[in-house]
Amino acid sequence: MSVRVGVVTFPGSLDDRDALRAVAAARAEPVGLWHADADLHGVDAVVLPGGFSYGDYLRAGAIARFAPVMRLVIEQAAAGLPVLGICNGFQVLCEAHLLPGALARNDHQRFRCQDQQLIMERTSTDWTQGYQPGQVVVIPLKHGEGRYVADSPTLDELEAEGRVVVRYFGQSPNGAARGIAGISNPAGNVVGLMPHPEHAIDPLTGPSADGLPFFTSVLQRLVA
Repeated sequence: MSVRVGVVTFPGSLDDRDALRAVAAARAEPVGLWHADADLHGVDAVVLPGGFSYGDYLRAGAIARFAPVMRLVIEQAAAGLPVLGICNGFQVLCEAHLLPGALARNDHQRFRCQDQQLIMERTSTDWTQGYQPGQVVVIPLKHGEGRYVADSPTLDELEAEGRVVVRYFGQSPNGAARGIAGISNPAGNVVGLMPHPEHAIDPLTGPSADGLPFFTSVLQRLVA
């Protein structure tokens, strides 16, 4: 059975094609989804890619979360559909309340683009089963509003429930609370992270292939 993974394009998305390429590299069938689609075309999982989305001038992801396709994503995520939000996709997931907290302006007020060391923490999610706990990986990041923020009770809850999926290794590049680079919902089918695993699927085109297991992990989950 071919696993179909949809990648949503919002007006302004610029990493949707990279995400489609990563899905193909993981040997799944990539399916392009448009933000105004009225159905998910039978996909088994969804990726909200990085880049930008219309309405970011108001607040990153604040308008995109109301796109017609997002109503379906929210509904299906509650039923267990695996959903991965990358960078702007992470912002959209937070705005849609599929994940808690928000992404704020980097504490140094500058755009940051670099290869980043990360430490994998929760490896039981649909998107991280291919990693080992404590594994250090190198994945690029590029953002101006990547600082994860939440109130103290929310942060304590994320920590206590083991829902911090990935953390910046060493100093945070953006001032994120507790160095958090990515989180999950309690069930582990919804994951959001600020770095870009789709840019690290092949050492020929990225700093490593450390991002590929994000895309192969969901296949393991779906065919198990």
